[in-house]
Amino acid sequence: MNKYIEKIFNNKKILISKLEDYGFVLNRDNWVYSTPICQGQMLIKVKVNGRCEIDAQVYDNDTQELYTLYLAEDAVGSFVGEVRKEYEDTLTQISLKCCEKQVYKSLNTQKVIEYIRNAYGDELEFLWDSSPDSSIVRRKDNAKWYAVFMKVSKRKLGADSDEIVEVIDLRMKSDDIPSVVDNEKIFKGYHMNKRHWISVCLDGGCDFSQICRLIDDSYQLAFKK
Repeated sequence: MNKYIEKIFNNKKILISKLEDYGFVLNRDNWVYSTPICQGQMLIKVKVNGRCEIDAQVYDNDTQELYTLYLAEDAVGSFVGEVRKEYEDTLTQISLKCCEKQVYKSLNTQKVIEYIRNAYGDELEFLWDSSPDSSIVRRKDNAKWYAVFMKVSKRKLGADSDEIVEVIDLRMKSDDIPSVVDNEKIFKGYHMNKRHWISVCLDGGCDFSQICRLIDDSYQLAFKK
């Protein structure tokens, strides 16, 4: 993976379902997209494999030879600059049209996000440029938050560890919080009102069905009469 692909697709998940609409064609196990650049002199070929890994190469349209000069940082000149720009622009458009933001890498977190999507049709919202690892989920009817996703040190939660974990903050009735908080998997809400929120570690320690029940409760508590 070259530096342009790494930069443009950082924290992005390619959505296979979006590729065909964009113009990708399935070739055996790979989705392939080709487009001319530099007034037809060059051709970009973009490939996405079954593991959603992306690769992109530039070819000379006349000779069909691979062109790599644009990857060299010290390469200068109007033509190589044009190739470099159109290469980046092409990949950027694919990332915008065929990807979703994926800050959270844990499979458990992804399962929780998918549960919210299927149960309530809600999506993560990344509201703060200064905190790109944090996102919220809110009800459609009143815009009230019922979930907050974050990456945080366990020590900040109150545990004796500097391990960075992905957590979900959820609303809970204040009377129920003491019986749920164990300071191992579930903590009083980090960065939220500790009387009304809890933080659940998404490192696999907490049962998935329990997390789903807690999400359902939080969703109901966010209802505004």
